[in-house]
Amino acid sequence: MKLISWNINGIRAVIKKGLLDYLKKEKAEVFCFQEIKIAEVARIKEGLEFSDWQEFWNSAERPGYSGTLTLVKKGIKVGYLHKLKWDDEGRIQALEFEKFILVNVYFPNANHELSRLEFKMKFNDKLLAYLKKLEKKKPVIICGDYNVAHEEIDLARPKENVGNPGFTDEERAWMNKFLDKGFTDTFRYKHPDSIKYSWWSYRAGARARNVGWRIDYFCVSSSIKNKIKKAYIQNDVLGSDHCPVGIEM
Repeated sequence: MKLISWNINGIRAVIKKGLLDYLKKEKAEVFCFQEIKIAEVARIKEGLEFSDWQEFWNSAERPGYSGTLTLVKKGIKVGYLHKLKWDDEGRIQALEFEKFILVNVYFPNANHELSRLEFKMKFNDKLLAYLKKLEKKKPVIICGDYNVAHEEIDLARPKENVGNPGFTDEERAWMNKFLDKGFTDTFRYKHPDSIKYSWWSYRAGARARNVGWRIDYFCVSSSIKNKIKKAYIQNDVLGSDHCPVGIEM
């Protein structure tokens, strides 16, 4: 099975930039998208759908903001778990497959001046408790934009970014706690020393110069880490300020 995650920074924009061709080319069984930026009412009004897929949408209550979408190949048995009452920004989707539960997450950004850091830390802790609850039933795969570079190897300029959103002590400590609770970062597991990024600022030609951050992850319950055959970052795929990340199991 092949699974891909991508913060697309707007579903309408990325469709215009070739998303449908990308879906056909990759031939993955599952695509998880974050930051779809479309309200449920607008999506229905515009007739936006992916007819070749089982599609699961979770739009934010605030129009044009956040939101997640998961596409699953038709014929695969999958069930959508309940929407969480405390997730009014459409950040979490949990789907139950035969042998695992997949959770597509768009983690909050701490924002400039760390105005949402406290919100993010509370969100992260609620999410972790939810994941451990799910894990009692089946192993869990958690993909998405985590909005944190875990270690210095995960961003091009660590010293200059200490304390900045996505590289604060609090966010990195939470990532340590998350992994210590029995989860494995699949890319770092398969590529301990690789330097690759999944997000680049639109400013100052950062992508062309590869001044980036690795903030998009596939993490799995450590009990199934030996099932991961490949973990990769598709930094040659354009269409967003993020690029897709994937695993093959």
